[in-house]
Amino acid sequence: MKTNLSRREFLRAGAAVSAGTLLLPRTAHAAGSDVVRVAMIGCGSRGTKDAIDCLKSDPGVVIVAMADMFQDRINSSLAQLKKEFAARVKVTPETTFLGFDAYKKVMAMREVDIVLLLTPPGFRPPMVRAAVEAGKHIFMEKPGAVDPVGIRSLFASSDLADQKRLSIVVGTQQRWQPHYQELMRRVHAGELGDIVGGQAYWNWGSSKWHWEPRKPGWSDMEWQIRCWPYFTWLSGDHIVEQHLHNMDVINWAMGTHPVSCLGMGGRQTRTGPEFGHIYDHFTVEYEYPNGARVMSMCSQIEGSTPRVGERVLCAKGATVTDRSMGYIQDSKGKKVYTFDGAIHSGEVAQFANLIRSIRDGKPINECRRLAESTMTVILGRMSAYTGRALKWDWAMTASTLDLSRPKYELGSLAVDPVAIPGKTALI
Repeated sequence: MKTNLSRREFLRAGAAVSAGTLLLPRTAHAAGSDVVRVAMIGCGSRGTKDAIDCLKSDPGVVIVAMADMFQDRINSSLAQLKKEFAARVKVTPETTFLGFDAYKKVMAMREVDIVLLLTPPGFRPPMVRAAVEAGKHIFMEKPGAVDPVGIRSLFASSDLADQKRLSIVVGTQQRWQPHYQELMRRVHAGELGDIVGGQAYWNWGSSKWHWEPRKPGWSDMEWQIRCWPYFTWLSGDHIVEQHLHNMDVINWAMGTHPVSCLGMGGRQTRTGPEFGHIYDHFTVEYEYPNGARVMSMCSQIEGSTPRVGERVLCAKGATVTDRSMGYIQDSKGKKVYTFDGAIHSGEVAQFANLIRSIRDGKPINECRRLAESTMTVILGRMSAYTGRALKWDWAMTASTLDLSRPKYELGSLAVDPVAIPGKTALI
């Protein structure tokens, strides 16, 4: 069928599909069973919440396997899951796996339909590839990677998933929130005119997310994995791990990724070695193909003013959003529309739509979109770390930055140096 859709018409059609999938009639699972067998890879606090949301999303979901680096994480996660869903947690000692290669044992299980990839993102690209090669449907947390090498891997995995008709849904839950969907529908329908700029914020007012004091007996590797947000090879730094949500919304509005950026940042208040080597603040200006520029700001500084949300500036007004509300201003800043419908977090809906896509044989593949949003914030971090303005095309084709470790074992592992703009090499 031949078609000639404009970018705006294409985006409007995509938004209708996204909003409508919640309304599809429920049918039998593609394999002929109403049971959907799910395995967790990564059993931390966020991963456990994701597993609970997956169980809430469909009564046919059962958890059949768990994998993690540490037994205490599995034990605490399993206890919480059984407390809420005892009859639907079918994990046994034989389907519990430990170690860096534990995910491979999960992929080898024929009894698994969906894998939840819930580890720190530094481990994610090879796990996505292994899951797709094994024919598993995927839910993966954001971000998708921590470096350009990992992003290229995700692009390849996304293409293979399309070929194998596998669903990949990702943890950018704003995409499933009704107020975001409605405001994006209005932007893409042209009600506010062309997009001319915007702002994105994750200024948190907090500094110790997933941090805990190092305990005697922890090796360097164990300490870094347990405090993973504070090491770029594991988290991508907080601009990647957290601020991706906001820049994903900007990319959604724009319908594409930026073409260049210039960033700055530093490590001013969280300076001790117990906080690894990441920055505590970033500011990045992104330029998009239409010439629009977006200011991006994120920080993890105790006592600072929190602001988390987005503003999309258009020729005839602007949208203002965060996870709890959304409204439209006219060109003079007057509020002219406020979303007053029911608002949910999107966290259960993302799993409901993943499972519905499998039951109906209509795959959803969000992997490439997550890869582009992840690369957007990686590009900003690379610019801030080095002090260099960067182009998207250079980073995607020429950068050889690969943050994977030379070996994976629970032993000694040096902490990377703190990046210094103007001195840190651009790779």
